[in-house]
This record gives sequence, C-alpha cells and structure tokens, in this order.
Amino acid sequence: MASPKPTPGSSRLYGLLGVPAPFDTSYTLVTSPILPPLWLAATRLTFAVYGTVFIIFRLAYEGIKYHTDSAFFSYFTSLSYIGLFSYFWASGVQTLLFALSGCKRYPLQRWYKPLHFLHMLLLSTIITFPIIVTIVFWSLLSSPTTLSTRYSAWTNISEHALNTVFAAFEIFFTNAGVLSASPAARGLPWMHLPFLLVLLACYLGVAYITAGAQGFYNPHTQHGLLAAYIVGIAIGEAIVFTLVRYLCLFRHHLSIRMSRFGMESVSVDEGSGKRYSGLLADGEDWEDVGRPSAGSRSETSGGRGMAV
Repeated sequence: MASPKPTPGSSRLYGLLGVPAPFDTSYTLVTSPILPPLWLAATRLTFAVYGTVFIIFRLAYEGIKYHTDSAFFSYFTSLSYIGLFSYFWASGVQTLLFALSGCKRYPLQRWYKPLHFLHMLLLSTIITFPIIVTIVFWSLLSSPTTLSTRYSAWTNISEHALNTVFAAFEIFFTNAGVLSASPAARGLPWMHLPFLLVLLACYLGVAYITAGAQGFYNPHTQHGLLAAYIVGIAIGEAIVFTLVRYLCLFRHHLSIRMSRFGMESVSVDEGSGKRYSGLLADGEDWEDVGRPSAGSRSETSGGRGMAV
C-alpha cells in the first residue's frame, strides 16, 4: 500500500530527519559504487546470516555450558550487534527485491514515512555504534584472556572487531548515508544525533535493571566512573557521527567524480544499452551508454528516464 501524501509541514519535518519526498529516487539505499545490486544484496544477506548464526550459537552454547545466556541482552555490545544484523536483513531483502524488479523499485519506497525514518535512523546507529563498541572494548575492557581460547577469540573478534568491519562496508562500499531532502543537506542528518544520544542514555536504564535483576553490575558504587563513561561515550558518539557523516559525503563525491570519468560498472539492462552505475546523485539521469536495441523503450518515473 502506498503511503499517503505528506502535508507541507510534515514534509519539512521529515526532510530534517533525512526522509525526502519522494523517497530515495536515486536508489542510494540499495546500490553500491562498485557492486551490482544483486551482489550487494548477496553480501548484505551473507552478513545477516553470519550474525544471526553467531547470536543463536552463542546463546545456545553459553546457556547450556555456562548458564550465562540471560546476561547476553544486558550488554550494549550485544544489543548493538542485534541492531546491526537487523539492518542487514532489512537492507539485504530490500536490495534483493530491487535487483529482482529489474532495478526499477523496492518496497520501502512505497511504505509510510515513519518507516522510512526508522530505517534511516537504524542506518545511523549501525554505522556509528559498532565503532564506539570497538574503541571502548579494545582500549578499556579487553584483557589477556580476551583471545586466550578459540571460542573466546572467535566471540570477541566477531562482536568487537568484525562489527566495525561490517559497519565500514556500509560506509565505504554502498551508497547509503547520503540520502537527503536536498543536495545542499546531504549526509547523515544532524537531527539523528540527538536520537542516537537518547538511545545511548536509555541503555543506562538497562544497567540499573541488570544490577537489580542479576547483580553483576552495580552502578551505585561507581558514581564517578559511571559519570565519566556517560560523558565520554556521548562525546565519542558525537565525534564518530561527525566523522562518519563526512566520510559518507567524501565517498559520495568521489563516486560522482569517478562516474564523470566513465568508471561506473554496474549494469542494469545490457540488452537495451541502458546502464545504472549506482553513483548517481538526486536529479542526475540514467546514462545511455550504448545504442538501444530494437523494441526497447523507456518510461519516465519521478522525472527520471528508466530502462525497462
């Protein structure tokens, strides 16, 4: 079902939240500067399967052997890890459907604006939170036992190193992170940062719940250290968000520059001679790179010529 037409006021609000109307006409969320949509979908879904298998195996193994599975959801590492692979499932399925449609559309485009915003906010979390987790763990929380056994090495590398590798894939090898209501305001929306800080603050509630229910963390005895962590992580999140935002912008401008030199390589419809590189900005058109075959046609959607 198509989403209702937004009012001018709501359009401005959603524009500030990084949700343009119409939504993602350049397919930035389901394309890559270097991978065809089908390969991008396969990569995202491979990450999603790996993360899901890891989480299920760890819960089962530690629940049976150590009876510590109940503590899994008390850690920000675990919660952010679940969010990371939830994104890969969502984006992977959308990208797959985009590829199977002949690169004409994907379902999220037709959904309601709140779902557009939630998808964009989830994207902002998965390309910033894993970096915070990795920095904090390896600089403050790791110990000589972190890599002492095969199982410990696998779990810690998966949760505290590969998480940032997966986030870096979205930052550097997809077109995500540049969707905006206007070219002048590209990049992760600044309005997402307060939401991310609120989500981090909400995790403090989990710490107190853990202290009351399981007793292995007591925030009441470490007020000074807790305050330092809160301030430090908030500042760290703001810094990481800013760096990631401008990394996405740099990647976007580099991709556009590459496309101008004819370095795009993602084919959509070789038979008709039309090609979509995945490097286009909003308002740029499809590129006719060959002589259309007989019987091929194009149709206009949202002001853009689309190969069919």
